[in-house]
Amino acid sequence: QAHVVESGGGLVQFGGSLRLSCAVSGISLDYYAIGWFRQAPGKEREGVSCISSSGGVTNYGDSAENRFIISRDVAKKTVYLQMDNLKPEDTAVYYCAADFVPQRRSGICNINGDYDHWGQGTQVTVSS
Repeated sequence: QAHVVESGGGLVQFGGSLRLSCAVSGISLDYYAIGWFRQAPGKEREGVSCISSSGGVTNYGDSAENRFIISRDVAKKTVYLQMDNLKPEDTAVYYCAADFVPQRRSGICNINGDYDHWGQGTQVTVSS
């Protein structure tokens, strides 16, 4: 059974940094694209970033471009989201999700796609 668990959220000041972790179990990152999403109160869920099952392709939403970096450690079965230069508008619950992809799509990830397995989320709060 697949499990996805986020960690690393917290309170940070404007301009600060956080690194979120997404630990998966019951699945292999070699067969799953991983996405990071966020949802702020009163707003729709937003795709932040994703990494393909090959690990060679990453995508970012407009809000994350040039500030966030997604990476992974296959051996540790963990995907990271390094967030720098954080702003109050980054405040949200951040979710990690895993999407099974066939081999022919190993070089694809979609921050707006449907994902199979979701974590419970981790709160990120950026103070001004």
